[in-house]
Amino acid sequence: MTFSICVHESYEGENGDTEDRFGVAVTTRLPAVGTLCPFVSENAAVATQSMVNVELGRKGVEYVDDGLAIEDALEALVNADDGSAERQLHGVDADGTFAFSGPACRGWVGEVEGENYTVAGNLLTGESVVAAVAESYERSDRETPLAERLVDALAAGQAEGGDKRETLAVQSAALKVVTTEDEVNDPEYGSDLRVDASESPVRDLRETYRMATREFAKAAERYEREES
Repeated sequence: MTFSICVHESYEGENGDTEDRFGVAVTTRLPAVGTLCPFVSENAAVATQSMVNVELGRKGVEYVDDGLAIEDALEALVNADDGSAERQLHGVDADGTFAFSGPACRGWVGEVEGENYTVAGNLLTGESVVAAVAESYERSDRETPLAERLVDALAAGQAEGGDKRETLAVQSAALKVVTTEDEVNDPEYGSDLRVDASESPVRDLRETYRMATREFAKAAERYEREES
């Protein structure tokens, strides 16, 4: 159904403190994937897919927010889920990663766990899809906003074939980025963007991000002028 990437990064904030950001990007050959798969907080990023159980994503993030390690949180949820054989679940926190693909998930299916990121997919054209997503992220310039790099990673996976169900024209994509930095609403830092029904969802998600960033900057500039 899907391929997605979950990421954690630490960076220096505007006040010089070390901050954290978490992000998920996902695309599929079905509508409205943004309502089902990506879950992000200031402490974790989780994606739930294949035969989706949204509670795995919601509770996974909640458990990490409450202090559990990502491995313990997601493994406990998988173990308690009667439908786990058909689930795919992966994610990151500030200290680790977790990735699970149930034995009944439909192929090609698999996952990659890298340093501070995970990639997973099912019903794909092949292993090269998740490999391309991972490679795109690993090679990305950390000076570029995370949201933009996540879209690039989706585009790399799509270029390798992506979801193999070519007869399904209506697709979707979503990204979500959350940062620990206070009072940051600029899409370059934190984003929650979706394309719910499109024949070119990754391209449209990129354009949505660009428009949101541009218009936010215009609004902020106007607000500053009005306040001065």
